[in-house]
Amino acid sequence: MKTAVLVDSKKAVPVGKILCLGRNYAEHAKEMKSEIPTEPVVFIKPSSAIIHDGGSISIPPFSNELHHEVEMVVLIGIGGKDIPRAKAMDHIAGYGIGLDMTLRDLQSKAKKMGLPWSVAKGFDGSAPISGFASKERVKNPHNLTLSLKVNGQPKQSGSTSDLIFPLDFVISYLSSIFTLEPGDLIFTGTPEGVASVNRGDVLEAELNGVASLRVTVH
Repeated sequence: MKTAVLVDSKKAVPVGKILCLGRNYAEHAKEMKSEIPTEPVVFIKPSSAIIHDGGSISIPPFSNELHHEVEMVVLIGIGGKDIPRAKAMDHIAGYGIGLDMTLRDLQSKAKKMGLPWSVAKGFDGSAPISGFASKERVKNPHNLTLSLKVNGQPKQSGSTSDLIFPLDFVISYLSSIFTLEPGDLIFTGTPEGVASVNRGDVLEAELNGVASLRVTVH
């Protein structure tokens, strides 16, 4: 079973659902030539997509275009259904950084045909995650810088202050559709700057000194 690690307590938490937000930064929506959403765009990855810090991503043989998308990731500590927005932040256990690796060629094809993104987003290795800092260590999760370097070169940088849908809204909204459970992960969306990666590339992601992640592509 895949786990997420709370680094302060060194506790390994079994991961359940991975709920992901698409187009949750306006500039990313623009670069993808998509409309800025008026309600959250949600998709799911399986827990088998997880790899950890120091791991490697294999480009599947059925794709020729793998893209990086750096995101703040939330670890749910307390489950619930129809969680009120005013109580939503109480359900968070910790914060980390992750990569929503995307097979862009397959996603583009699926979009044109009006089909789901499951293969493009949920393949093995598509969800690298860091360890998670406890929520007590993060004073304001809506004022964090997230960034990504590829082979030492800056590729993505953004602030969680620019989230279209903030965390309290996202948690309340998601819990109205899916019962949230301890160990669920929420990928909160990526800023602009997504681009392709190649075999041999080294990806280094950071969440404002809160968490970091380093993976390679092979």
